[in-house]
Amino acid sequence: MAILLRIFRNVGRYPAMALGVLFLAIGSTLLVLVPPLMTKRFLDVIIKDLRGDLIWQTAGLAVGAIALRQVMVMGRTVLNTAFEQRVVHDLRQELFDKIQRMPLRFFDKRTSGDIMSRVGSDVPAMEKVIIQGIDQGLSGIIQIAVILAFMLYQHVGLTLVTLAPMPLVALITWLYSKFGAPRYTRVAEASADLNASLHDSLAGIRQIKAYTVEPEKLLEFSEKSDEVRAAQMHVVRANAVTWPTVSLVAESGIVIMLAMGSYWLITDGSVTIGVIGAFLFAWGYLFEPISRLSQLGKTFTSGLVSGKRVYEVLDDVEESNLSEGKTPDELIGNVEFDQVHFGYEKDEPIVRGVNLSVKKGQTVAFVGPTGSGKSTLLNLLTGFYHPEQGRILIDGVPVRELSKKWLRQRMGFVTQESFLFNTTLRQNLLLAKQGATDEEIWAALEAANAADFVREMPEGLDTVTGERGAKLSGGQRQRISIARALLKNPPILLLDEATSAVDNETERLIQEALGRLRDDRTSFVIAHRLSTVQDADLICVLVAGEIVEQGTHEELLAQNGVYAGLQG
Repeated sequence: MAILLRIFRNVGRYPAMALGVLFLAIGSTLLVLVPPLMTKRFLDVIIKDLRGDLIWQTAGLAVGAIALRQVMVMGRTVLNTAFEQRVVHDLRQELFDKIQRMPLRFFDKRTSGDIMSRVGSDVPAMEKVIIQGIDQGLSGIIQIAVILAFMLYQHVGLTLVTLAPMPLVALITWLYSKFGAPRYTRVAEASADLNASLHDSLAGIRQIKAYTVEPEKLLEFSEKSDEVRAAQMHVVRANAVTWPTVSLVAESGIVIMLAMGSYWLITDGSVTIGVIGAFLFAWGYLFEPISRLSQLGKTFTSGLVSGKRVYEVLDDVEESNLSEGKTPDELIGNVEFDQVHFGYEKDEPIVRGVNLSVKKGQTVAFVGPTGSGKSTLLNLLTGFYHPEQGRILIDGVPVRELSKKWLRQRMGFVTQESFLFNTTLRQNLLLAKQGATDEEIWAALEAANAADFVREMPEGLDTVTGERGAKLSGGQRQRISIARALLKNPPILLLDEATSAVDNETERLIQEALGRLRDDRTSFVIAHRLSTVQDADLICVLVAGEIVEQGTHEELLAQNGVYAGLQG
């Protein structure tokens, strides 16, 4: 019930549209009385009393009323759809905004497919609870009330006979709602798993082709798809039994009504042929919304499951101090790691007792074997994660206390896999500095040794890079990433193995660009090739999350320790 109330609160965002849908629903519903009233008038007055003068008058009024009802139904359909799309858009936007503000731990524990499913599938499913609840549910209830009032006015006994199957219909619908939710939950989970499998396969299509594992991936996808099929069939089987049973029980009411109406007509004349005719029409208008409400139970059950999945994200704890927190007048670039301990999982430490003091303008290199905690230190410095023990200070202020937005706007991050969005080069570069002029962009490209290949492209800065920058080479993507960092001009620079996957000539060009990028700013460098960090002011050697050696290149070689061994 709590989820249902939360879903319906979204109606308050557009009260005028909600009232418009309600007004049209009530108006069109009241006009359903026209056919049964017309039938009764024709049978009990016009035909019985041979009143030919009333034929066209009655027929004209009836056709006019029916036409008005259809116009109102058309208006309701258009307004209802507009209402639905606005609410879905708002909630989808709210969910996406929330996802962007979640800490990285949130994404560590969820697949991309699951998140995409919640945004793309669960939001529309839960909003159908609102829209169909107003348009179909409320109008259905009003229609039932109007028709019941008409039937009771005509003949109380015949009305009660017609309604005899209703308690059984209600019981069946309640049982479906109670036991149907787990089935819809399984469909949602299986669909999310299928989306995750598809996302991984599309993202890794080059690896799939390179290793010729198309059959294996097809089998994996087929298994996920079959799980969705099985879950859907579980729902379908329940529906196939439930709703025909509801129709069977409900439609038996018309047989009982005809039998009893005929009996009363013959025995005591308390029922006229016109009343029976009117009841035949009224029965259709009575059980049509009952059937609609029964079917609406499927929508509500599915929507409530989807609503629970959406609100799981919306209620989750978002990243702290994203916009709040301290915002000093400037970031100088002094950094201190003070007894920092951290692990992504409990009791599995990645960083152990790291102490390090870095002055403004210094370049510090982290080297060591894979899994020694190098990238984790950069993740901690950006506030993506927080130390479990100890603290990291920037200009004497703990990172935990700083506004993350303020901090990250003053950091440049160049990673081994330079991510480019599927848009133009210009838009990818403007991520670093909104409103930058073309002159500023070209200056950054020149400094990154990227201007020449951009000029050679037919569309220049308006070249679309493709998904993840697929239309560019690895070295080109890396230099665009460096140009983006140069355009940002941050006081602190983070370089995570920025040249590990390029050829020697490209590495030379990137190193030249990185040299310019590191000028007069605090830089932290993770290097696979030790030759690229020999000029660093301080080199820290990490083993199992601990700094076991630190010093300049010459000092570490002289120690003949771990660093010297890494030199080979």
